[in-house]
Amino acid sequence: MKKTLLIDYHRCVGCRNCEMICSLVHEGVCSPSLARIRVARDERAGWNVPLGCSMCEKPMCVMVCPVGAAQRDEKTGMVLIDESRCIGCLQCIQACPFGHANFNPGQGVAFKCDLCGGDPQCVKFCWTGAITYETVDLELERRREDIARRTINEPA
Repeated sequence: MKKTLLIDYHRCVGCRNCEMICSLVHEGVCSPSLARIRVARDERAGWNVPLGCSMCEKPMCVMVCPVGAAQRDEKTGMVLIDESRCIGCLQCIQACPFGHANFNPGQGVAFKCDLCGGDPQCVKFCWTGAITYETVDLELERRREDIARRTINEPA
């Protein structure tokens, strides 16, 4: 079964460790603007939500890329951008309905989460457990159990 990043936004405290480790691993610097995962936040409302690529089943970034730099890896199912093929046209960034593709102005190429090749470092450094790497089935099973408990008013 396909694994993906799962986010429990109730656990995110907005420390941005995920952004820092991501940019450090991929770019060699701690720079949130170069991270493949981003923390959306509203300080007034008090929420923080880490967001990474959804690895869509029908990825718009792949459909619009004129040079085939954005593609799905047939073995892993991951949607990746080959930065060596990218021409910096920004089509993938405009097409992503979730805003997960980013642009590196220093290199002139688009980039997005690659799940660190199946070993996402953001998960390892998320000390609150807000980010996990699991199968969707496992998460759905947990959510169904939670709803069932709340329905019959049984504590977790």
